[in-house]
Amino acid sequence: MSRNALVTGAAQGIGRSIAIRLAKDGFNVAVNDIDKFSGELSKVQKTIQEMGQKSIAIIADVSIEKEVESMMKSVAAQLGSLDVVIANAGIAQVKPFLDITLDDWEKMFAVNVRGVFLCYKEAAKVMIEQGTGGKIVGACSIVGYRPFPMLSHYSASKWAVRGLTQAAALELAKHKITVNAYCPGIVGTQMWDTIDESLATYENKVKGEVIKEYSDKLIALGRTSVPDDVANFVSFLASKDSDYMTGQSVIIDGGIQFS
Repeated sequence: MSRNALVTGAAQGIGRSIAIRLAKDGFNVAVNDIDKFSGELSKVQKTIQEMGQKSIAIIADVSIEKEVESMMKSVAAQLGSLDVVIANAGIAQVKPFLDITLDDWEKMFAVNVRGVFLCYKEAAKVMIEQGTGGKIVGACSIVGYRPFPMLSHYSASKWAVRGLTQAAALELAKHKITVNAYCPGIVGTQMWDTIDESLATYENKVKGEVIKEYSDKLIALGRTSVPDDVANFVSFLASKDSDYMTGQSVIIDGGIQFS
């Protein structure tokens, strides 16, 4: 029997890599993003279909409850079940602590915390109704363990994901649903390009210089990661090999932070 997964924020970067990796693993994969990225999302859907797996593309904002509820039900209805959910969608912003506005704070938490909470909750409701268990996986970050300068509200949002993941794991275990999170480090994605460019502006450096310094000084393995490094680990979390693992937020950063 085929297994079905949903990946949010799947139009690009880590989300795209996760969606394609799960398709390689034999999953039918529903992909989600906001309308702004609908063109890129359609390309991901087509790639998955060309690999021989079923795929549907769903435009939805993870910070809006009704849209998340509808998305989870749609995946189960159209693909036959909802077995794995990857709550990957997230945003970042580089800003000095004293310059962060309440609007900045609320936007960050709307996507990174409320969005993950809603995906966890609505996915669990569908999985419980199915009665066959499931796997829920959230996007955390190295900054959920080790904050970086200029990323205080982003860091706070990722610390919240860690706590939410642990609490949800405790309550959902009786339904045979595991809840874990992945914590990428410095990844070669558009998000980190934006972070690098912003940090460079604040530090009077050129684009690319900050990430190179971080890679040279901080990463034990000596290179910035690529999205597939993260997707490979999420593949494990989505597989039956991780059945006895829950409530964990695991760092995949090439050796920056050790826990």
